Amino acid sequence: MDKLLEQIKKGVVWPFPGGIHPPQQKSLSNSASITRLPLPDKLVVALKQHIGANGKLLVEKGQRVLKGQALTAPTANWSVPVHAPSSGIITDIAPQPSAHPSALPELSVVIEPDGKDEWVALNPIKNPTTLSHDELVNIIHQAGISGMGGAGFPTYIKADTKQPIEFLIVNAVECEPYITADDTLMREHAIEVIQGLELMQQLLNPTLCIVGIEDNKPEAIVAMTKAAEHNEKIIVQTVPTIYPSGGEKQLIKLLTNREVPSAGIPADIGVLVQNTGTLFAVQQAVYEGKPLIERVVTVTGNTIHKPGNVWALLGTEIKHLLDCQGFSPVPQQRVVMGGPMMGFTLPTVRIGVVKTTNCILAPDHKELAEPGPEKACIRCSACADACPASLLPQQLQWFAKSKEYDKLQEHNLFDCIECGACAYVCPSEIPLVQYYRVAKVEIKEQQADKIKADRAKERFDARKERLDREQEERQNRHKRKPAAKSADEKQKVADALARVKNKPDNGDEKSAVAAAIARAKAKKLGDQSAELEPDNSEVAKERALRKEQARKYKEQKSQTDESTVSEAPQSDAPVDDKKSAVAAAIARAKAKKAAQANEATESAESEVPQTDAPVDDKKAAVAAAIARAKAKKVAKALENAEPAISEAPQTEAPVDDKKAAVAAAIARAKAKKAAKALQDAEAPNAPDNTDNSSSSIDADVPKSSDDKKKAAVAAAIARAKAKKLQKEGNDQS
Repeated sequence: MDKLLEQIKKGVVWPFPGGIHPPQQKSLSNSASITRLPLPDKLVVALKQHIGANGKLLVEKGQRVLKGQALTAPTANWSVPVHAPSSGIITDIAPQPSAHPSALPELSVVIEPDGKDEWVALNPIKNPTTLSHDELVNIIHQAGISGMGGAGFPTYIKADTKQPIEFLIVNAVECEPYITADDTLMREHAIEVIQGLELMQQLLNPTLCIVGIEDNKPEAIVAMTKAAEHNEKIIVQTVPTIYPSGGEKQLIKLLTNREVPSAGIPADIGVLVQNTGTLFAVQQAVYEGKPLIERVVTVTGNTIHKPGNVWALLGTEIKHLLDCQGFSPVPQQRVVMGGPMMGFTLPTVRIGVVKTTNCILAPDHKELAEPGPEKACIRCSACADACPASLLPQQLQWFAKSKEYDKLQEHNLFDCIECGACAYVCPSEIPLVQYYRVAKVEIKEQQADKIKADRAKERFDARKERLDREQEERQNRHKRKPAAKSADEKQKVADALARVKNKPDNGDEKSAVAAAIARAKAKKLGDQSAELEPDNSEVAKERALRKEQARKYKEQKSQTDESTVSEAPQSDAPVDDKKSAVAAAIARAKAKKAAQANEATESAESEVPQTDAPVDDKKAAVAAAIARAKAKKVAKALENAEPAISEAPQTEAPVDDKKAAVAAAIARAKAKKAAKALQDAEAPNAPDNTDNSSSSIDADVPKSSDDKKKAAVAAAIARAKAKKLQKEGNDQS
């Protein structure tokens, strides 16, 4: 660091890459002193003349304002106020063309001066060293001072930087051709400029303050050196005349041999840069109490009869400046705000002067010819050689034309200072800087859209999270929390548990507990089965009662039949044993055959074809019960017939005709009884006194189409069996 300081004090400078030497054309305007123009007819004061947000409007249409009165108040970061340049009446507050290549409308206050030029109450500070850091920064802020070298960066932000500053550099190079505003300001107001520098020195406490001036301004160098001779921490350094040595990064390289990193700022390397006009405005705000309402503007060009520098009130229309300096326009006249390298052509001269306006150039066609048509790039690399930022202008132009924004950023497009050196040396007359400006705007818009989308997504996620949280809270609110047990209740539970643990084991009690658990499980299963199946217990009881009555009736009837047979007249005709044995064998065969027929009947009923129509489970169960009852009835009749025959008295002695007749009568009675039972089965819907359960069930259950079909099939089978049994009975008789 000490070695670097020694080199700087010795006047060593370090060259930067690139650079060009265009014609200076400064002698047109730097030969005369700064003049003050008469008041214009109106002042168009734009509310935004700096980088940052607009302030809050404090005045209204028709209101009278005083010179230096605040028109806006700062409301956000990087916001600085604007002030009335003269006393007068506000005639309008409306959007007006802005000092920009696009001339897009900006909200402006239009003031009609009353000619009195009456100042608002001022508060000058004679001894600024007594002010605190914050008080001094606030004065600069409320004075509305922003960078006057071109960028318009709020000065109070730089003055209040928290990073340590080693070198405070004053940019007095003014390398742009034609412009001499800073040159003449330093010649005539060097003391005020140094006072402003000392105020910044008081705020930032740098190790060294360096005033960089090009070697083509000898008078300014002398004046500044004399004004700063009392302060050993301020040195005036002369730099070679080369464009663009006035660029911030290039000047830092020249004076300190330090390079600002890509996408970085000078404060990152301990350096801060201020413009000459900005320091003069700081001195006026503190020592005089005046806000920033005017600045020095160079009015020059071959169409201006009295080129020079003037004090121009902010908001003064460009037309007023030109008229006061003797403007003689030529056909298709161009008026440029700024210099020929970095300036832009104004779409109209009804635009007001702003804080960053340092030059109004009105050239003729020979002085600043219109550019020719763009030709194809010949890849001569002249643009790359001239670029002071060591970029590749040709590559950047290709990417800008094809809108490859990612590659533009990879090639450090935003390190371009738009100095115009590449376009100046291009033999194909390609407007390279215009491509870069358009691409920068589009990239910034794309980034702004992305930021908006990201913020919208964050808001959506936050809202979704909030809604989910509220829903969960609502659900938890409805859940009842278990009542907290008192100390007494807890003690009772503990005592009960202790008694259970201390109680001796008892098998009977365990059995009782197990039985109770079993009963509970059975009841639970019963409840579940009751839920799944209908309760038919009452119907089953009634059915069992009817069956018992029918059984008793059958027994009584069979006894009656047997008594009847026994009372039949006895025949004396002898029947031999052989015939009786044959008859008994035939009867047993018939009974077996009837039993087989019954089984066939049951299988035939089970094989009845089912239809696709749905049948109620309860009805099907009832029909099946009826069929089983009737089948049992037939089988029982056949069984009764078989033993009756087999039990006929068989002796080895001859049997008389009377006994044979009795046996035949019994066989015929049994056959008739079996036939009658089959006939009863054939008519299932007819009332039957012998089986009240079957008839009552049939009467209570409505017949569906499937039931009717099954009944018809069962009836047909029963009739066939009955006929067969009747025929066999007849054969037997």
